[in-house]
Amino acid sequence: MERRSSAPVTDNEGFFNRVYDVTRMIPRGRITSYGAIARYLGTAGSARMVGWALNSSHHSHGFIPAHRVVNRNGLLTGKRHFGNSSTMQQLLENEGFTVTDDKVLEFRERFWDPSVEL
Repeated sequence: MERRSSAPVTDNEGFFNRVYDVTRMIPRGRITSYGAIARYLGTAGSARMVGWALNSSHHSHGFIPAHRVVNRNGLLTGKRHFGNSSTMQQLLENEGFTVTDDKVLEFRERFWDPSVEL
């Protein structure tokens, strides 16, 4: 009898790489959300999984601008994964964003939706 693989049903590594590919396309000076990336990938209910992927992005090869991805309200919910609590804000401010109380003020005006723009 052939033994079945114990591999998980979903391919997290493949999903993570797809998240990284989309994240690399976010233009400098623009911002998107975990949910927008999930919708673009055809997995609308997986915004949290997109966040997990981006939290692990520092293990990936090449630069992934994970600082350009925030929650649906413009909040810097992933900031603790950047080494210290101010790095994500500093990276965004270097691109011209205004961040107050961990929220991007011009979130809607500078929102990049991969489902529309790609």
